Amino acid sequence: MNEALQKSLTLIFLILLGIFLKAKYKNNDMVGGIKEMVLTVALPSTIFIALMKIPLDSTLAMVPLITVIFNFFLYFLIPPILGFFNIDKNSAKGRTIKMLMPSLAPGLSCFPFVAEFLGEKSLAIAAMADVGNKFFVLIFLYIIALNMFLELNKNENANAWTKIKSLLLSMVKEPINSIMIVAILLLVFNVSYKTLPTLVTDIFDKTSAMMTPLILLFIGLAVQLKQSKKRIIVSLLFFRAGISILFSALLVAILGIHDPNLMLLALVVPLSSASFWPFAHISAFNLKEDNLEIAKEKRTFNIEFAVLILAFSLPFSSGLILGILSFGTFFANNLTMIYMGILMIAIAVIPIFISKLSLRFSNTIAKN
Repeated sequence: MNEALQKSLTLIFLILLGIFLKAKYKNNDMVGGIKEMVLTVALPSTIFIALMKIPLDSTLAMVPLITVIFNFFLYFLIPPILGFFNIDKNSAKGRTIKMLMPSLAPGLSCFPFVAEFLGEKSLAIAAMADVGNKFFVLIFLYIIALNMFLELNKNENANAWTKIKSLLLSMVKEPINSIMIVAILLLVFNVSYKTLPTLVTDIFDKTSAMMTPLILLFIGLAVQLKQSKKRIIVSLLFFRAGISILFSALLVAILGIHDPNLMLLALVVPLSSASFWPFAHISAFNLKEDNLEIAKEKRTFNIEFAVLILAFSLPFSSGLILGILSFGTFFANNLTMIYMGILMIAIAVIPIFISKLSLRFSNTIAKN
């Protein structure tokens, strides 16, 4: 059997195992426990190993900046097209989409596949990309959420700077970011992974080995097979994916990237699922509105819609990234990326366009 196919089937079966175990993990706290184990132990260990095994390169500093540019690209592009999807950009749903769609969660939806298919060097670059994304989702999106909340609740006062300082502190304290800082400092002092004590490397090797199985099981457990309003969410996710792929194709062309691994990395990182951090901001302001006893229809965000986006985004992105990487270097081609991006946008847009034409045709017949 082809090695890439065998690897893909192994990963798919682990996701299917997670789906099979859903009946055993009905409690959200149990599923959350698996996610916390990934984010606080397995993933930091994997990223530490990846960073410690590559030479420190000043060009890595560009990677977070490119990611932030991508975040802003999506942030400014999404609102104008919401009208086509019959969503008012100034409604609770519209504001929720503006918060979630430009964010990325590569740790859960992208890193395990990058590690398996593209190797440790690519994983280290992907980890650096997430640094830029973290600044965007933690700081910028919090300020946006605060402004949206204050616009609707003009009598409320909020100390934004205090909250931002708290978010910056939490960003530094986050295990993944902390371990990256430690790894970079060690590299600056010419300490490599091979020179670390065997006891230390053994601990990191063992905890890192848990990452891929745990994340894939978590994806399986998080899959939502039956949900209302899924059609519009899936359409939005296809549109987001198509736009992201076209951005990747443009990036590859501008930077003149020819290494297949780097091309695939540029393709899959922007396809990561929506982040849980904007959802945390949404939940915080929803709690404020609970305390103010504001009616649901007058709230800043639609928290139920946010949950649905996250529930569909994780398996959608993971499946898409796994599919792309399973084809080897097939998608490491600029023209192929462009065709794929256009196809994804077409899948999102054409059914809605046909539906609108049918409705208009029906209304015309009814009038006659």
